[in-house]
Amino acid sequence: MAADPLTHYSREDVSTEIADYARSRWVAVEGGARGGRRTFFRYRGDEPLAIGSPDDVPAVIRRFAFARPRAVYATANLYSRLASRFDVDKPENVSATTAVWDIDNELEGWKQTLEAARLIVEELERAGVVKSVYLKWSGRGCHVHLHEGAFSPELRSEHHPLDLAYAVVEYVIRRIEDRVAELASEAPRGRRVLAVENDMDMKRVFTVPLSLHRELDVVAVCFRPDEIDDFDLDWLRPDGFRHNPGWREHVVGEADARARRARGVVGGYFTAKASGEVRTRVGAPLARTPARRPSAPSTGTRARKIGRFQVMGLLQAARYYLLRGDLERAKSFGLNRAIFYAWAKRTGGRVRRSRPTSPRQRTLLEAEEAERPRFEALGDEVAYLSEDGYFEIGDQVQRPEDYDRQIASKIARAVPYEEAWRAALNYLSTFPREVLLSQREFFEKAYKPVRDRFHEVLERYSSKRPGGLEEA
Repeated sequence: MAADPLTHYSREDVSTEIADYARSRWVAVEGGARGGRRTFFRYRGDEPLAIGSPDDVPAVIRRFAFARPRAVYATANLYSRLASRFDVDKPENVSATTAVWDIDNELEGWKQTLEAARLIVEELERAGVVKSVYLKWSGRGCHVHLHEGAFSPELRSEHHPLDLAYAVVEYVIRRIEDRVAELASEAPRGRRVLAVENDMDMKRVFTVPLSLHRELDVVAVCFRPDEIDDFDLDWLRPDGFRHNPGWREHVVGEADARARRARGVVGGYFTAKASGEVRTRVGAPLARTPARRPSAPSTGTRARKIGRFQVMGLLQAARYYLLRGDLERAKSFGLNRAIFYAWAKRTGGRVRRSRPTSPRQRTLLEAEEAERPRFEALGDEVAYLSEDGYFEIGDQVQRPEDYDRQIASKIARAVPYEEAWRAALNYLSTFPREVLLSQREFFEKAYKPVRDRFHEVLERYSSKRPGGLEEA
């Protein structure tokens, strides 16, 4: 007989574990499928659904009883505030992120799933990441988790937590992808579905510890890496599950070195999102693969050169996006800086201003300048802002659509713009943050060497997976 959800979630041990894990995370509840469609509930009125105490767990199940809820999920992200639906859209509101490797498979292939999990665990162990790792059986597959506290507060102040988690997950997947593919090929014909995925995302949710599965009569139990050899499907029984609460254990900063390495090699989540390629899956292909657009010809066949003005605008936009994560303002900043440097080259950086001649003119000018202290500093480089928040030079505002017209469309004549944008992000991700924050260092080390040879950046960095995965 299938477990009754309300009875299960009303258990003190279950509600306590879920509340401890879900605290500060955005929660989702899945109801019974209707017409083949999965139904998720993620809000309580206008507020993101959240669980703050053990009593909240059965209360949530009762609230959505009309939909026959079974499974409870929560984001990998932890938030500083969850009072409005707008809070979950703000990257700056994310305080920490749990790194999660999602291993998909059929339940019958559970031993194969554990071998894939072992590959991930061993790869982390080689990097000295041991005590902050735990596993969670999610139903048909397994999740390998790296505790959010393994990234130190100091590192999280330098890089967005989601960037760090995404980079570590991606880095490990790339290093084990051949072994995962080999493992998937060993499954009996007709059951080759094993895959490891990077599903890190701003809003993606994962099964919480001790949740019921949405369809199977099993419980999502946690266990430590040294229990992989002992794991058995009997651990998943709702009436007698075996769960290790050691998912709380971690060492602060244990994953810092691995995260820095991964961030430097593969970039971060926001870089991948901007280039349109976030999700990575290795092993068996998806059962239904969406049609892909025909790939563009190799960059080496293109003869058209991208001008310095466009290269400057593109790299400055990518620089801003990597540091701030705002694509629209990145476009404005990119065009603004391209115009600024073009002007500086023509004039030698000298500004000619006609000085007011009358006391009235001087008063008006002083009043205007006092009312306009709007500017933004990107490291040691300062650019003025217009009233609507975009960058400007003089009285001319540089808007995203202006960037598209003057930078993106011109680049697109030589190479698909999305390819150039991805290459720029990957290229700049190889530089230390200090270079991106320095006006002079960025110009001398990042822009100047490639201003007339951007085709080399395209050839090396436009692919999704640049080289350099070997250990330092």
